[in-house]
Amino acid sequence: MARSRRTTLLACLVAVIWLAAMVAAFWWFEARYLRPFDERTALFSGSQLRLPERLAGPGEIRLVHFWDPACPCNVGNQQHLGELIERYAGRGVQFYALQKPGSEGQLPQPLSALQPLPELAGSELLPASPAVAIWDQRGELAYVGPYSSGFTCTSGNSFIEPLLDALLDGRKVLADKNLASGCFCDWVK
Repeated sequence: MARSRRTTLLACLVAVIWLAAMVAAFWWFEARYLRPFDERTALFSGSQLRLPERLAGPGEIRLVHFWDPACPCNVGNQQHLGELIERYAGRGVQFYALQKPGSEGQLPQPLSALQPLPELAGSELLPASPAVAIWDQRGELAYVGPYSSGFTCTSGNSFIEPLLDALLDGRKVLADKNLASGCFCDWVK
């Protein structure tokens, strides 16, 4: 009976040590790999945005991705953006990217399908990035704002898939003013 008690005590000790190691590993992972979430709210308004003349007017749906290479929040939406390109590029959606003026960097290879825009009138008034603007088939701004609300951006919490599906179905969408909380970096300084 004494041996059974020692075995039980040893098993409990091993379990406590294992649990402590798991808590320490989680804390280390969180501190090292997860950036602190800046619960920031931004008001996006697209009334000032104008497509370049060569893209304006009726045509395919046009999605413009606003990004800043120095912004750690961009990493959170790159996989999602790649999924959007894969899902919608052959269905009547053109993808463009506008890099923050004065910044240096390149989009990762999976996002090389994004056509670079050298400028977009009114973009200097955007409050934050990453952000997206979408023009419908008539050439009217349908949406401007974040990809999603919250810390991460996936197809599960994104505003973009339902919006693109509605536009592809011929339904009118008008969401050119949005207040959102999420992981953002200043677009203008």
